[in-house]
Amino acid sequence: MRERVTRLFVVAAIAEAISWAGLLAGMAMKYGPPANELGVQIFGPIHGALFVTYGVLVLAVARLRRWSLLTTGVALVCAVPPFATLVFERWARRRGRLADAPAPARDAAPVG
Repeated sequence: MRERVTRLFVVAAIAEAISWAGLLAGMAMKYGPPANELGVQIFGPIHGALFVTYGVLVLAVARLRRWSLLTTGVALVCAVPPFATLVFERWARRRGRLADAPAPARDAAPVG
């Protein structure tokens, strides 16, 4: 279960960043000549849904992986600036925040 939720979190982090790119492109189309709101109408709701999905998955992974309040807060704040979810996901992976703790070593000799 933890692995599945963690994988979903990674997918959501990437998808949220991609939706940011689409939304920024849509905003450029909206305010550039000739003005066209289609990009914002398409990517706005998509980005909104992925933003919420990312936030929910941050809370789920934080609980399952026992993140500190600081790590959880940073992960949530990273949904606001464009592409910051990618930076957080890579940081969390490098720091072991997305991996299971290693199993304790066991002796090879039989007990008893």
